[in-house]
Amino acid sequence: MNDTLAGWLQIAALVIALALSFRPLGDHMAHVLTSPRHWRAERLIYRAGGVDGNADQLWPAYLRSVLAFSAVSVLFLYAFQRVQNHLPLALGMKAVGPALSFNTAASFVTNTNWQAYSGESTLGHLVQMAGLAVQNFVSAAVGIAVAATLIRGFVRTRTERVGNFWVDLTRLVLRVLLPISLVAAVVLVAAGVVQNLHGIQSISTLAGGHQSLTGGPVASQEAIKELGTNGGGFYNANSAHPFENPTPFTNWLEIYLLLVIAVALPRTFGTMVGDRRQGYAIVAVMALIWAASVALTTANELHSVSSSAGYAAGGMMEGKEQRFGLWGSALFAVSTTLTSCGAVNSSHDSYTPGGGGMTLFNMMLGEIAPGGTGSGLYGILILAVVAVFVAGLMVGRTPEYLGKKLGAREMKFASLYILTTPSVVLVGAGLAMARPGERAAILNHGAHGFSEVLYAFASAANNNGSAFAGLAAGTAWYNTGLGLVMLLARFLPMVFVVALAGSLARQQPVPVTAGTLPTHRPQFVGLLTGVILIVVGLTYFPALALGPMAEGLR
Repeated sequence: MNDTLAGWLQIAALVIALALSFRPLGDHMAHVLTSPRHWRAERLIYRAGGVDGNADQLWPAYLRSVLAFSAVSVLFLYAFQRVQNHLPLALGMKAVGPALSFNTAASFVTNTNWQAYSGESTLGHLVQMAGLAVQNFVSAAVGIAVAATLIRGFVRTRTERVGNFWVDLTRLVLRVLLPISLVAAVVLVAAGVVQNLHGIQSISTLAGGHQSLTGGPVASQEAIKELGTNGGGFYNANSAHPFENPTPFTNWLEIYLLLVIAVALPRTFGTMVGDRRQGYAIVAVMALIWAASVALTTANELHSVSSSAGYAAGGMMEGKEQRFGLWGSALFAVSTTLTSCGAVNSSHDSYTPGGGGMTLFNMMLGEIAPGGTGSGLYGILILAVVAVFVAGLMVGRTPEYLGKKLGAREMKFASLYILTTPSVVLVGAGLAMARPGERAAILNHGAHGFSEVLYAFASAANNNGSAFAGLAAGTAWYNTGLGLVMLLARFLPMVFVVALAGSLARQQPVPVTAGTLPTHRPQFVGLLTGVILIVVGLTYFPALALGPMAEGLR
């Protein structure tokens, strides 16, 4: 009973904290993305990069900037790891191998933060700080910037100019991500998270043995890994490690951080389009899906019954930390898989078939409830476009959303966006299952083994980064294959989003009539929720039936 009460209290506290942050943070981000004034530090950065801060870009130029910046980031991070042994603060670590360097570079630049390595035994402090943590900031900013282009597409008329990528990137890092991360890091340090530049320390255990522990700038990286929905842990155990997440309070704070920007972005959307009711409708859909997932996952972990010996009485605590319990673990698992975060405070591989299946399904939704920083908002807006189109077909009129007509061109971009990620997931998982060498990397056989492979590709393609951990994915094939999946599933959808933004921006707005579908009412909330579930269900149902559903029926 005490655990149940504590569980409900932490959920209530989380919802209240997010509700209190919704308006000020959402309005602040809208101001950051629309203000004509530049800070002095921003002007210096523009001058150093040869950027005209007052010039807007056409959508193809904006897209080229996104792709060029990301390509250079991949190359830099790859090279940084390859020469690690020659750098300061390397702690004696060797240079990272080519396949693993590519996988890690692709992972952090795409905001996935899939880790096929143990951080404390593979990377030195300089690579962690100047390589990985920097990408945690800029990859999150890239996601919000792309979302901003889509919002501007709805707002602007008779133009294909959707903003300035370099201005958006700089402002989002300096005005949003850095200040919040600084405050969060200080709170985490005060709550017991490690922050130092210590090397490997030999510690005497109570049993008289010795254990090697690595210190490091953990709190500063922990703050942005959650805030930017990145998820890459300083340690192999991620947020289950007591140096990263020592208490129930830090556990709650980290859940809050990984949700807060994504939850506030619908307010930014509503403010920028001039109708805040639109933002309320979007966040209502996010809240419905999140609440349902929390309820189903927690119920499965508390009450699920299976013939497997692993689910005997008390078995649901396998893979979970006692200091967080079932409620805190399930809440973290749902929140991290419904965002593109991937941080974990428990082993998802040890969850019940229903609980593990929900974490997998959460990612397959496209991580839109509330989703990653930026990617969650533009993902759900694409689905809103589809929902409006479906409603238009039902009544036999040209669909319109926020004053813009949704014709063949717009729907092609939306359809390509929706099809890209499932195609990459299912093709990748199919190739892995077809190759004997890759099947040998599955540590569990049968339905659960297939779920492990499916989870890995769903996590990589949806820029999540969490894993079932029962898959030996550190091979050259998996490092290369998952790295390619991350790049394709991150940047191909961005191409379609920015192209759609340009297509919408060049239109002249159409007036609201009696036949216009209201997109701020409960009916639209229900329609959009239904479209999300049906699209995902029809796409992934066969694969889910072979994995977690088959396992749960044993």
